[in-house]
Order: sequence, then C-alpha cells, then structure tokens
Amino acid sequence: MKISTKGRYALRMLIDLAQHQNDGYIALKDIAARQNISKKYLEQIVPILNRSDILNTNRGYQGGYRLAKAPDKYTVGNILRLTEGSLAPVACLDYNPVGCERSGECPTLPIWKGLNKVICDYVDGITLQDIIDMQKDRLANDYVI
Repeated sequence: MKISTKGRYALRMLIDLAQHQNDGYIALKDIAARQNISKKYLEQIVPILNRSDILNTNRGYQGGYRLAKAPDKYTVGNILRLTEGSLAPVACLDYNPVGCERSGECPTLPIWKGLNKVICDYVDGITLQDIIDMQKDRLANDYVI
C-alpha cells in the first residue's frame, strides 16, 4: 500500500491549519507557501475535505480555511480514508463480509486481515494534535552547542 500525494498533502494541509488554528481563517496560498505545495493541487484537495465537514470556509477579504473541530478530533486514518479510499492491503478486504469466493479456504486471508488491523489501529490512533505535539517535542530537543 502506498499513500498518494493527495493523501499526504491533505494531511500536511490539515496539520498546517491545526498549527495555525488561532490565526483565524488561513488563505490557501499561505498554506501552499509554508508547505511547499502547489496551490492548484491544494485546490483539488479542498472539495474532498469540504464534503466531509472537516473544514470551515470563509470567502472574501480575510477569507480562507480553518478546521471545523479541534485537532484532537481528526485522526490520520479518517483523513487518509477520505483522500485514498480504503486502506486495506488487498482488495478482498474492501467488503464486509469478505467479497471473495475463496475466502473460506484462503490460507493468506488471516495475514491480510492482521495487516489491515495493524494499519488501521496505527493510523486511527494518531490525531492531528498528536502530530503537532510530536513535532514540538522533536524541535524542543533539536539544539546545537
């Protein structure tokens, strides 16, 4: 499984909004500049996030975007599922019950189910606030004498 640039950039955009949540509405051009991401690419990601009520938008002068909820309410898993679709490592796990006629005797199905559980548990256990806190800790311990 590979996460596309759409998923990675959406996550970076939302982290940026979380870091600047006290600054009011943030213009897309400011996020693009800070994150070194094309504004045009972010414009393609915004509708996906808007449909899911993740963002609040404000048009006009001093318009822009901000998170609709606190950063601790958004998990990496939710964000990636919005942008990437399923995170399942194999297609047969995209359905519940498993949508494969061989699932009853498939010797590898338990492996894929286990991998899927590990992936989901991991990404669903990390919030935007966790990422911000980890970055602060990392930067606080990054000093040179």
